Amino acid sequence: MSKKDAQVSSSKRSSTPAKDPYVGTAWPTLSIAVAIIAVSFASILIKWSSANPLMISFYRLLFTLFLLIPSAATTMRKELKETPLGGKEAALLLGVGVVLACHFALWVTSLTMTTVASSVLLVTFHPVFVGIIAVFFLKERLSKINVIGMAIAFVGTFVLLYGDFTTNSGTSATNPGLGDLLAFLGGLAAGGYILAGRYFRKTRGLITYVFMVYLGCTVTLFIMCVVANLTAGVPFVLPPKEYLLFLLMALGPGIFGHTVYNWALKYVKATLVSVSLLGEPIGASILAFLLLAQVPTTLTLIGGVGILIGIYLTAYGMADKEAADSM
Repeated sequence: MSKKDAQVSSSKRSSTPAKDPYVGTAWPTLSIAVAIIAVSFASILIKWSSANPLMISFYRLLFTLFLLIPSAATTMRKELKETPLGGKEAALLLGVGVVLACHFALWVTSLTMTTVASSVLLVTFHPVFVGIIAVFFLKERLSKINVIGMAIAFVGTFVLLYGDFTTNSGTSATNPGLGDLLAFLGGLAAGGYILAGRYFRKTRGLITYVFMVYLGCTVTLFIMCVVANLTAGVPFVLPPKEYLLFLLMALGPGIFGHTVYNWALKYVKATLVSVSLLGEPIGASILAFLLLAQVPTTLTLIGGVGILIGIYLTAYGMADKEAADSM
């Protein structure tokens, strides 16, 4: 081999990207399982807190932001050095944080009015919202599986809402009708957040994206607390127990839940993504039964099964389409 050929061969080897050590291993699948368990505890931790829903949302995001700082200091700095963040892009990312703040404010408030099962089922409705928005604004086509899934999910939602409006869902459901509505709107906000993620995650790394979005979300929730006059008197001073719960919310559902879940999506099959979406409402409902003694009504169970089947069919078709498009 000539000296020139050796140089070319060496250049090719050096330009070949290193193999991702997680591809083909069980770690991503195990991470999905851990993330599902972590996010299932979110509603339970919220129910254990006696703080105002807006205060709970603010501190959860604030603590999550603090926990991300070590990663952001290295990963985010490196990415921004290679691809600077423009003013328009930064404003849009912070705007996504505003949408996420609305999601948390609506959903956490709903948990003070309705049961965990109803709230989590309705807020997990976002794949259906994403599908509808994708048709009208992103000009995407729906498959028959998508349409059938959406129809089943809507029927299940009607059954669940009818049951909560007409029956007593338990002593913890002080205003189930309004609580269900807030959870439903929270799911709509979650759909907007997910659609934005699909757009920005094509060009931005995970840490940069979530840090900027969480920053916008935290600032927005702080403003909401000020507007709601929650900072009157001694600002943001709560019992130590509350801060422990906020830290657990940030560490569990925040870091080990949503952040780990987003990392694992890069490695798992689309079908597993669809199934994993069903994990939180099922897990949260079981935990609510065991830890909060909340027993779902018959109509909640029937409607919940319909919603879960609908979400699965909707997300399954959309996930498979995205996987095919990316090949």
